[in-house]
Amino acid sequence: MANLLLIITAAIWGFAFVAQRLGMESLDPFTYNAIRFALGALFVWLVAARKEAKGARFPWLIGVVLFIAASLQQVGIMYTSAGSAGFITGLYVVMVPILGVFRRQKLKLWIVLAVLIATLGMYYINNPDSAEVSFGNLLVLIGAMFFALHVQLVDYYTLKYKTSTLAYSQFALCSLLSLVFAFIWLGFVDSKNLNIMKMGYSIGKAILPILYGGLLSVGVAYTLQIKAQKRAEPGKAAVILCSEGLFALIGGYLVLGEHIGIRTVIGALLLLIAMLVSIFPQLFD
Repeated sequence: MANLLLIITAAIWGFAFVAQRLGMESLDPFTYNAIRFALGALFVWLVAARKEAKGARFPWLIGVVLFIAASLQQVGIMYTSAGSAGFITGLYVVMVPILGVFRRQKLKLWIVLAVLIATLGMYYINNPDSAEVSFGNLLVLIGAMFFALHVQLVDYYTLKYKTSTLAYSQFALCSLLSLVFAFIWLGFVDSKNLNIMKMGYSIGKAILPILYGGLLSVGVAYTLQIKAQKRAEPGKAAVILCSEGLFALIGGYLVLGEHIGIRTVIGALLLLIAMLVSIFPQLFD
C-alpha cells in the first residue's frame, strides 16, 4: 500500500510540472505558490487537520524547507521546460541517501557511482547554448537538494506528528512565506502587475492550474507522501518518487508540445539510470 501511494504521488507531481508551467503564463511564481499551498492547507484542514490541531505543536523547519524547494523550482520553471525540470528535480533520489549519512546511514559505493552518472546526465539535459535555460536548470537543481532534505525531514517528523497535522502545518507556513515574497516580487521585479484588477484576472485565467496544483499536487500528493513514508524508509521512497520525472516529460510533450531532442533523451536516460543505481541495491536489503 505504501508503494502504491508513492506511485500515485509521483504521477500527480509529474503532471503538476505542466500545471506549474501553465500557471506561470498568468502569475508570478510566488503568487502561484502562495495560492496553491493555501488551497492545499485548506483542503487538509477541512478533511482532517482541524480535528487534531487543538493544542498541537507545529514544526516550522519542514515548512521553511518546503518553501525554499518549491520557490526555487517554480522560478526555475520560468526558464526551462516542464520535462527538464521534472527530471532534474528527480535527482533528489541521489541526494536523499547522501543526506542520510548525517543521520548515520551508510553511504554506499553505488551512491558515488550514481552521482557521477547524474552529473553526466545533467550535462546532456542542460542546454549549453542557452544561458537562460542553464540558469533555470541550476535553480531547479538547487531546489532538488532542498526536496531531498524535505524527504528526510518527513521521515523524521512522521515519528512525532500525525499525518494531517504535519501536512497542514507545512502547507500553511509555505503559503504564508510565499505570500510575503509575492509582495516583494511584485514590488521590485514585476510592479506592473501589482494591481487588484489585474491580479484577479490573472488568477481567473490560471484557475485550472491553480486547482490542480493546490488540491491534487499539494493537498493530496504531499499528504500521501507523508502517509506512505510512515511505512517506507527515505531511500526506498525516493526511488519511487523520482519517477515523477517520467510523468513530467510525458506531460510536457503531450500537453505543452515541448520538444524532446536527442540531448534531452540521453540526459534523461542517464538521470534515470543514476536514480535507479542509487537505490536499487537497497530494495533487497
